[in-house]
Amino acid sequence: MRAGSQLQIKYYVEPDSAALARRAAHYFVEMAGEAVAAQGRARIAISGGATPKAAFELLADPHQPWRNRMPWKALDLYWVDERSVPPDHADSNYRMTREALLDHVPLRPKQIHRIEGELDPEAAAARYESELRSSFRLEGAGSPRFDLVALGLGDDGHTASLFPHAEALREMSRLVTVSRAPRLDAARITLTWPVINHARSVFFLVSGERKAAILKEVLTGPCDSERLPSQLIWPSSGILTFILDKAAAALLPPTDGEGCGVLERER
Repeated sequence: MRAGSQLQIKYYVEPDSAALARRAAHYFVEMAGEAVAAQGRARIAISGGATPKAAFELLADPHQPWRNRMPWKALDLYWVDERSVPPDHADSNYRMTREALLDHVPLRPKQIHRIEGELDPEAAAARYESELRSSFRLEGAGSPRFDLVALGLGDDGHTASLFPHAEALREMSRLVTVSRAPRLDAARITLTWPVINHARSVFFLVSGERKAAILKEVLTGPCDSERLPSQLIWPSSGILTFILDKAAAALLPPTDGEGCGVLERER
């Protein structure tokens, strides 16, 4: 179910949440700059949550170095997943991003490709898939190739809105699907894992001690993607990056003097 038989996992460990946000902001700018240098545009898919919010606030802050370095005019912003709520709802990933980032940076409406969570979930998934096909100029069964996909890790091992034992884990032909959050009995709209794996670069942003045990299991435990959907993330590049704080990385092998560690996995 994965592209490629070997995976190199690089993880960078920062001392605290503030340093984590700085590292993430730097990584967004670095990867966007590389994409623009290579092809003239950067297409980035982002996730919701408190951890990326801090990085978005740094990117939007005119007193921080990253705002002026981000190639805003050449950026297209997408979402990895969304809740079935209107865009002004407190639980909306779009709303969080708008308040933390979009209201403060020079992105035009046509550069912002949101998931319409206010629609019926199946209609929202179909509309978002159509938007991807149009904006990436896809033909036939082609898949979008994001330059960067930013993910989080749930304490149950989920990522995006790919939850343990969900039907969405078996969806391989669609770009976008509806997934049910078992504990919440709620519908989510999400990119499918083959689309995520097709990206040029994929990284996880993970913080907090309550993520330490599940992170160790995902990265070093037996492969069980039905129970731990994050293990489905196996990019075609063969490289997967994690940006962690010290608390989240507490159970992983020690890093080198630069705060970097490397793990190897095989299918």
